Amino acid sequence: MKLSPVRIIILLAFALAAGWLGSYCANYWSQRDVETQGIHSFVHDELDLTDSQLTQLEALEADFAVKQKSLELSLRAANADLAAAMEAEHEYGPKVSLAIEAVHEKMGALQKATVEHIFNMRRLLTDEQQKAFDARVGNALTANQE
Repeated sequence: MKLSPVRIIILLAFALAAGWLGSYCANYWSQRDVETQGIHSFVHDELDLTDSQLTQLEALEADFAVKQKSLELSLRAANADLAAAMEAEHEYGPKVSLAIEAVHEKMGALQKATVEHIFNMRRLLTDEQQKAFDARVGNALTANQE
């Protein structure tokens, strides 16, 4: 089957859009991972945790790692569905719209789980540790990400 110039342009536009979307999502999630790792490093390295706190924190982190991986895989699947919808419709149609909503839902679920994890970590801390933790979390969420 020979591709017409119009089909080649459409395929090229689709490939560029899919590449941009993948790049955007990878950058977005890698930034979130850096923030979470920064908070984890701060908690482990700067808050002088007790042995009991460390044990509890390790359990929280193990549970969250499983949940996070599951949610990230779900998000990847939703992105794959979006790519398929874009390929099927070649416009912003009903399949693309539904697929975008699914991606947003998965992103929101991951963000909610991350925030819950942050609060779960906070509950393990003393009042003094919580003040330092709150300041670090606030800075991480409001820092200029240039």
